[in-house]
Amino acid sequence: MTITAVIPVKQLANAKQRLSSFLSASDRAALFSAMVRDVLTAVEACSLIDQIMVVTNDLEVSELGKEYDAKIHPEPQRPGLIESVTEAARDLSLAGVSTMVFLPGDVPLVSAEELESVLEGFGSSNEAEFLIVPAADLGGSNCVVCSPPDCITFGFGEDSFRRHLSIARELGLNPTVMKLPGIGLDIDTPNDLRELAALIEQEEQDYSDYNTVRFLMTSGLLEQLVAGSRESTDG
Repeated sequence: MTITAVIPVKQLANAKQRLSSFLSASDRAALFSAMVRDVLTAVEACSLIDQIMVVTNDLEVSELGKEYDAKIHPEPQRPGLIESVTEAARDLSLAGVSTMVFLPGDVPLVSAEELESVLEGFGSSNEAEFLIVPAADLGGSNCVVCSPPDCITFGFGEDSFRRHLSIARELGLNPTVMKLPGIGLDIDTPNDLRELAALIEQEEQDYSDYNTVRFLMTSGLLEQLVAGSRESTDG
């Protein structure tokens, strides 16, 4: 049984446009790069994942992926997340890969331990299997696991968690849902960053090894986020 993690990353430049009111273009690129590193670090450390595939046409992202021994897969001619994951799933199935794990590049608190809990025992039956980890607000699909990789039609986009559940059931699959705090936090908006900053400030867990956390601390953004949250609360 072979398990491949697929991480589509369009580009670092001009990434995370919904943060443009809060961060400069250079800070957004640095933040996204740090988040992608955290995802790659967790995937590389997961003992149940055999190989990593980064789907991108961005040279900087390609070089980053190679640091983690990732296979670089070019984006399809028709760009888009659905198209990228669909093509990767098809190619992996043709190559005899048993299981695909989709992860976005913006879930910086994902850990090898969470990934191992997701994959433990997955794909061991002779039947097609589908598992999903939703975003904390139950909107997005922050991790999708498929065995075989092309067992489902992908439906990423707004409210994709519920859409994927519906698609899976229509195809006769019994979807498994796991809610996990690390994978559940994706960073798209200033509020997401504030939520991340609040978790760091609580000090209930040591996040000092995370690239994203180090970037927020060294750039001074963490202090700004915490101060802004306090002002909002006080006001």
